[in-house]
Amino acid sequence: MGFDVNVVFQIAGLGIIVAMLHSVLKMIGKEDYAHWVTLLGFIVALFIVISLLSDLFQKVKSVFLFQN
Repeated sequence: MGFDVNVVFQIAGLGIIVAMLHSVLKMIGKEDYAHWVTLLGFIVALFIVISLLSDLFQKVKSVFLFQN
């Protein structure tokens, strides 16, 4: 019942890519697109975290209801 470290690296990698894209788009004058890229990256990271929380709640539910 360990924590998967790959998810942390996925979110960190997503953050680095989004930060680089945001910087490049802002430097070439496409600030609107830069903000959209940041928002999209945030939404993707949020979905990853939500799926982890869903798994956590399923495990807690199975412990308290004695199910597998």
